[in-house]
Amino acid sequence: MSRAHNFSAGPAVLPLEVLSELAEALPNFQNTGLGLMELSHRSPTFDAVIQSAKSRLRSLLNVPEDYEILFLQGGASMQFYMTALNFLLPNDTADYIDTGTWSTKAIKEAKRVAPVRTIWQPENGVFTAVPTQNEIQENEDAVYLHYTSNNTIYGTQFHNVPETTKPLIADLSSDICSRPIDVSKHQVIYAGAQKNLGPSGVTAVILSPWAVQRSREVNSIRKEGLPSMLNYGLMVDKDSMFNTPNTFGIFALERVLAWVERQGGLGDVALQNKRKAELLYSELDASEFWKPHADRRSRSQMNVTWKSANPDLDSVFLAEADKQMLKGLKGHRSVGGIRASIYNACPLDSVEALVAFMQDFRQKH
Repeated sequence: MSRAHNFSAGPAVLPLEVLSELAEALPNFQNTGLGLMELSHRSPTFDAVIQSAKSRLRSLLNVPEDYEILFLQGGASMQFYMTALNFLLPNDTADYIDTGTWSTKAIKEAKRVAPVRTIWQPENGVFTAVPTQNEIQENEDAVYLHYTSNNTIYGTQFHNVPETTKPLIADLSSDICSRPIDVSKHQVIYAGAQKNLGPSGVTAVILSPWAVQRSREVNSIRKEGLPSMLNYGLMVDKDSMFNTPNTFGIFALERVLAWVERQGGLGDVALQNKRKAELLYSELDASEFWKPHADRRSRSQMNVTWKSANPDLDSVFLAEADKQMLKGLKGHRSVGGIRASIYNACPLDSVEALVAFMQDFRQKH
């Protein structure tokens, strides 16, 4: 079987050895005589899977022991609303850093709950960078501060956790487990799985004791309480099992985390990701033929975005790349251009193949 070089932004490339494990588990999981997707989520067999997934994620990210880990559905888009709903009452407010499309959507959903405030966004409306620490001016009455760590569409990334006196909430969907991070600085971390953790349909949520307690308080104050499926406290009580979870997705996530462990953990993975990004950015900086989108200080190591100096060449580039089995390089429809997503499972040889193609394309055109 011939495998393409996959630069899709998500659902994204998965390790080939994990795909093999999934294929083996589908007809007969662990010699139970039942396929992976046929197992009861209440069975001891699946309970071992979800507990292993939680344990591996806790170990890799060094999640404090008193933090809760959930595997929910609905993606990060559900979390945009769920975080605000669980922590804000109608007269409360919170601070949001707006660094791109997904944080803009998070603000829109949070405003359904309370009058949250955008404390930073680019003055010219063009998302080419994330703010410096000095540019983040939080409000005294804010319940929490929310930020999006990596911006898939624009190719920007926070390289340091924002400092704040408020509870910190992070959308880590596109760079979770790509590098070490201080989880203890956050009260909530959430991440859709389909970029670095596994297939779409699973969302990892990490909650501090403050977050769980705040959710319970809001639930008790609201006249009709929180909706069951959107209640963090209830999801903690039910250990992600209030309803039938995505059993296949959680097993796949568990296998991806085991693969990350085999790579040497997040420190080694971060070095590999840095090497891939530097290789690609070196070509982008080699001449004025390419026009990188993100400011240098804010460049993402997960999503590299650029255009050709001649806009007419972008479509030619994409068509020729596709013929060379370099897939998923079309930029997001809102910005156009070219985007290479180089998540954990994107191998170095894929990036090398892309750079070689880019160098040849540049010389020809």
